[in-house]
Amino acid sequence: MKAPSGKFPTIKICVLLFIVILYAESFNLLSSSSISNLKPCPTNGTKPKSNDKKTQEMVPIADAAWFNDEFVYDPEECDFTNGKWVFNSSIKPLYSDKICPYISRPYSCVKNGRVDSDYHYWQWQPEDCTLPKFNPVLALKKLQGKRLVFVGDSLQKSQWESFVCMVEWIIPEKQKSMKRGTHSVFKAKEYNTTIEFYWAPMLVESNTEFFTIRDPKKQIVRVDSIMDRARNWTGVDILVFNTYVWWMSDIKVKALWGSFGNGEEGYEELDNQIAYNLGLRTWANWVDSTIDPTKTQVFFTTMSPSHTRSADWGNKDGVKCFNETKPIGKKNHWGSGSNKGMMRVVEKVVKRMKVAVTFINITQISEYRIDAHSSVYTESGGKLLSEEEKANPRNADCIHWCLPGVPDTWNQIFLAML
Repeated sequence: MKAPSGKFPTIKICVLLFIVILYAESFNLLSSSSISNLKPCPTNGTKPKSNDKKTQEMVPIADAAWFNDEFVYDPEECDFTNGKWVFNSSIKPLYSDKICPYISRPYSCVKNGRVDSDYHYWQWQPEDCTLPKFNPVLALKKLQGKRLVFVGDSLQKSQWESFVCMVEWIIPEKQKSMKRGTHSVFKAKEYNTTIEFYWAPMLVESNTEFFTIRDPKKQIVRVDSIMDRARNWTGVDILVFNTYVWWMSDIKVKALWGSFGNGEEGYEELDNQIAYNLGLRTWANWVDSTIDPTKTQVFFTTMSPSHTRSADWGNKDGVKCFNETKPIGKKNHWGSGSNKGMMRVVEKVVKRMKVAVTFINITQISEYRIDAHSSVYTESGGKLLSEEEKANPRNADCIHWCLPGVPDTWNQIFLAML
């Protein structure tokens, strides 16, 4: 009997080694998958290009963690407002104002000449829980077949633009569209979803909101009138409201009951908190009488602070937020740009409502971010500031925010709650 060929054991050993390696790799893949499912916070995968036709297929294949939705928000266990900003040079925004075509010029700070970039790398870190990273695939899956509408002022508009920019880059070019106007609509066709913005800075009607009258001193608010615009918010799956800064243009608000068609005489001057309360009660009555809470989720974004008084954070020689490049480090800092009385008005109105309203509480976390406003990298009267105007600290816009920037974190919190 012939001895076995010397090649046979070699081949056999190679086959056995291949099976062992294959089994080991399969085991590792299964283990990795199981571990990733236990993580509350999804990790970023490689960004596919927005014009790639295979975007929707590439993302889940590239990184299964995109679909990890193990995080369940519990307000009793996780307070997103309690935490600190941590500098992390390794994080990268999901978009830039040079790439996302949907950012309005007042928020396009880099395109408008801002050269410092540290404000992009501050990450909000809650003390008692982990805030999941914003996951564009998960966001679109949660919105599939639904309408999401942001309603409010220019700060709400920046939150809407941020949300759109955070998801649009994974959508192929032919599968998305944008229509701009008083009612702006971004459509993600493959997901059969729309992400919309409706301009209503006071929620109720005023004679200055469309800038036909630009002088805030001439502003008159119809505190009992909301129906004309609210018909555009019916049948919506997710509504996100805000209103604050337009009520703060003066100590007194001219409040009118009835139609502007009957003339603008007969208004009454009210303290802004009283007028704010009346306007919010009109909004709350509409929500309670119209919204079916089994079909529609209602959110309210709390006030975004303005940083127009540098003495608030100890910079007595400064002018507004001009040239600020770092967040405030003092815990629980609260400046004059956030009115606690106005916040209490919102809280009391919402507490009496029948329909549940979830607060997206962005006020405290935004209070620290004196470094992230549009400042002088913006426009005035529809024109970009000249170099001479940029050199004047008085021209700094310390109300609005650069994009990408702080509103991205607002949406990170919003998605975790959604």
